[in-house]
Amino acid sequence: MTLCINPRCPNPNNQDTLLFCVSCGSELLLEGRYRVIQQLGGGGFGKTYEVIDSQAANESQSNLKVLKVLSFNHPKYVELFQREAQFLTRLNHPGIPQVEPDAYFLFYPHNSADPLHCLVMEKIEGLDLNQYISRRGACIAEKRAIQWMIQLVSILKEIHSHNFFHRDIKPSNIMLRASGQLVLIDFGTAREVTETYMSKRSDGQVTGLFSAGYSPLEQLNGQAVPQSDFFALGRTFVYLLTGKHPSEFYDSYIDDLHWREAAPNISPQFADFIDRMMARLASQRPQSADVILQELEDIYRSLYGTDLSSRMNQSGASKLSQKMRDVPTGEPLAIKTTQLLPHSTPPVVPASPPLQAPVTAEKATADSDSSSSLDPSFISRCQQELAQFIGPMASIVCQRILSKNPKLSAAEFVAALAQKIPDPKQAEAFQKRVLR
Repeated sequence: MTLCINPRCPNPNNQDTLLFCVSCGSELLLEGRYRVIQQLGGGGFGKTYEVIDSQAANESQSNLKVLKVLSFNHPKYVELFQREAQFLTRLNHPGIPQVEPDAYFLFYPHNSADPLHCLVMEKIEGLDLNQYISRRGACIAEKRAIQWMIQLVSILKEIHSHNFFHRDIKPSNIMLRASGQLVLIDFGTAREVTETYMSKRSDGQVTGLFSAGYSPLEQLNGQAVPQSDFFALGRTFVYLLTGKHPSEFYDSYIDDLHWREAAPNISPQFADFIDRMMARLASQRPQSADVILQELEDIYRSLYGTDLSSRMNQSGASKLSQKMRDVPTGEPLAIKTTQLLPHSTPPVVPASPPLQAPVTAEKATADSDSSSSLDPSFISRCQQELAQFIGPMASIVCQRILSKNPKLSAAEFVAALAQKIPDPKQAEAFQKRVLR
């Protein structure tokens, strides 16, 4: 069975012997080589499929791959999609999905002027770490946690060494292969650190991307830095060591995460180290992957009396010596089509100024009550609803918006809060819920 990827196709199922969809007439053999065999997942802005590649590079390489299709052509999401494609074609590393230089292309369904942005990549056989912990029915032990953290920090070292950072590290974006190799996936939010980026960041022109419970506060404000990845990695290991989402341990009174009691078998050394990775300020966290790797090696040697690096080096998971592919930095991808989308400036989520001190939910509401004309109960309900989408940072966001604009109407206040929700559909749902 071959699937048609035209989102408007009334019946996408076709026989494998066909070249065009019986229902809508769209081409089935994409780029003359990819045949879609099943859908793997889907969200508000795109879908993923399993495809057979009839031109797999060699016999040892699987001809089963993953096709990502962006079906929502908002300029910002097109930009993020293209950035992921360009980033992945430039790296060759066992902890990063392999993407060939010509794997990004535009596909035009039959009788449609709107293209589908497509990216083919290596199919990672295994489970993401959310699925793994769920299927296992238990969290991981400290020894494995240190080994896994070394693997992941080694991957980050490779990424950061090329002036990129990921910006969306969380359990569902980490795959575990059957071989035990971890793979970091979903580079749609990866960002290159350039002079332009630093200039935009200082001017508050960088979009705030946020995964509740895992992203640091500076990322919500569009001020992400490579150390933001370390924060998210620390939060990821809180989940792996406790089996609970980090937000379950958040204490808004003191702006702290009380997770250690849920992981009683973790040594103070390793727990202290994870807490430092999750420090409130980026300057308080380890400043480089090399620093983290050295400290993890020291912790492992102290706890288990042996060096981990030699064994990890043999598997290629710790010592990374992969070379960049021959794609110059900043060179645009060659898109195999004669039609291109017109350039459009992506929308920007305004950044807020750095927070000076922790703000509790109670204080946020009290401060808002004293200066705002809005009903305190309405502010509290907005805060509770917003927390469903961005986590415990909701109280801080509400307080900041009202402190800057105390005379906002209810509709203006809700619209400002909705801008802090990365997913437009979720932002729209939030507005409907609080203004109904």
